[in-house]
Amino acid sequence: MSESVNASVIPFVIGDDGEAVRNPAERLHLAEAVRMAEAIVFASAEPVSEKQLAQRLPEGVDVPAAMAELHKIYERRGVNLVRVGDAWAFRTAGDLAFLMSRDAVQQRKLSRAALEVLAIIAYHQPVTRAEIEDIRGVETSKGTLDTLLETEWVRMRGRRKTPGRPVTYGTTENFLDHFALEEIRDLPGIEELKGAGLLSARMPSNFSIPLPPADPDELTEDEDPLTDIDLEELGLLTPKVTEE
Repeated sequence: MSESVNASVIPFVIGDDGEAVRNPAERLHLAEAVRMAEAIVFASAEPVSEKQLAQRLPEGVDVPAAMAELHKIYERRGVNLVRVGDAWAFRTAGDLAFLMSRDAVQQRKLSRAALEVLAIIAYHQPVTRAEIEDIRGVETSKGTLDTLLETEWVRMRGRRKTPGRPVTYGTTENFLDHFALEEIRDLPGIEELKGAGLLSARMPSNFSIPLPPADPDELTEDEDPLTDIDLEELGLLTPKVTEE
């Protein structure tokens, strides 16, 4: 005598092709989670992290599975669900971006110096102003760094554990979002840069581009975090006024 099995407690069943497929109850639960995740990301002005989604979706929801399903739904539409770092956002499909050009806000063009500094920070982060100048071979003005900080593509990461404790710089999630990068390691390599005409094919054989960190948000062993005192010195935090 065979035992009856409650399908609602079995997340997967085996299909005719031998592949594991979700049972109806599980599919219904996932479909509802996908709808909810879609609403959350659509309503957000900023990319939404999986951690934030987990906090807002019902307990027990497989967030990665829900986002993978939602990503698949939108992959051939005019709006795509894209990953930005560890977060998700809706963006116009890349091949339709030209349709938005008329309504796009004209952004201030970065100077050649600012573009060079941005590229150095992206590939060499964490990097100090002195290290940027050493790579470029010329002095870097404070105005250039201020401009990049204003774009919110660059941020102050911490303090280098060396005499003078210079500030270290790195890229932001806004940088990834603007340049349509899922993670910092998606930056183009030497061959891609040469193919795009951004590097000469006659570069020295020993020329190399450093591999960006896997997690640009994590401080390295030779960095100290920025304290409130550091932020006050850098003009990023209003000094506290003590009452007499």
